[in-house]
Amino acid sequence: MTDAGGEALLEFDHVSVHFEGLRALDEVSFAVASGEIVGLIGPNGAGKTTAFNVACGFVRPSAGHVHFHTRGASNLRPNELARAGVARTLQGVGLFGHCTVLENVMAGGQCRPAGGVIASLLALPGAARAETALRRDALAMLERLGIAAVAHRLPSTIPYGTAKKVALARALMGSPRLLMLDEPASGLDEAELEEFAAHIVELRETMGVLLVEHNMEFVMPLVDRLVVLNFGEVIATGTPGEVRNNHAVIEAYLGVSE
Repeated sequence: MTDAGGEALLEFDHVSVHFEGLRALDEVSFAVASGEIVGLIGPNGAGKTTAFNVACGFVRPSAGHVHFHTRGASNLRPNELARAGVARTLQGVGLFGHCTVLENVMAGGQCRPAGGVIASLLALPGAARAETALRRDALAMLERLGIAAVAHRLPSTIPYGTAKKVALARALMGSPRLLMLDEPASGLDEAELEEFAAHIVELRETMGVLLVEHNMEFVMPLVDRLVVLNFGEVIATGTPGEVRNNHAVIEAYLGVSE
């Protein structure tokens, strides 16, 4: 269980990360529950990126565990996330430049049984039907995010804000129970931020969301709960209102205490 009272999907259990004597994370503990949006924030160098990379399996913890209750496993590697019901987006859009927008989104459904391009290449039974269904679902996902008009264009020909939504559509194709977003607000203008926030709020109905972000104006009205890092340690947790008035948080961001 988590502070929100829901089913825990992701749990950091006293996670520490050391890089050649540098302590990037120091016994970090927090959880993300089904049906909630948790923001992981902190000033530059606080350890947000390291924590996200540990959750994604790019960095192995020096101590502690990251439990994925979606699968009953800990410290998963990147290639194990999708089958555990976990999806992620990275700071950059990370789209395949030689593939169309539609093909990029279809790639997010490759963990589906007997589905997609891999099955087609191997000429597996039912591959044609599976690919047709995958294409249909990818188009429906693009329509859901309001970007179906760019389905057959290459990523290099679409605006950055649209590419961000393509990356989100690809992540959602696996029907994750947990979605992890790294700096989703970066590079977006005010209108795009508002639209992206609305999409994230809708996701709360079917999954838990971990949001790593430095844009406080974007985060505060969006999340249910915040976890604040500074120098690799958790210095505060709570609702946005509670964290906003926390003296340790004020000091970490402003460099002065009240």
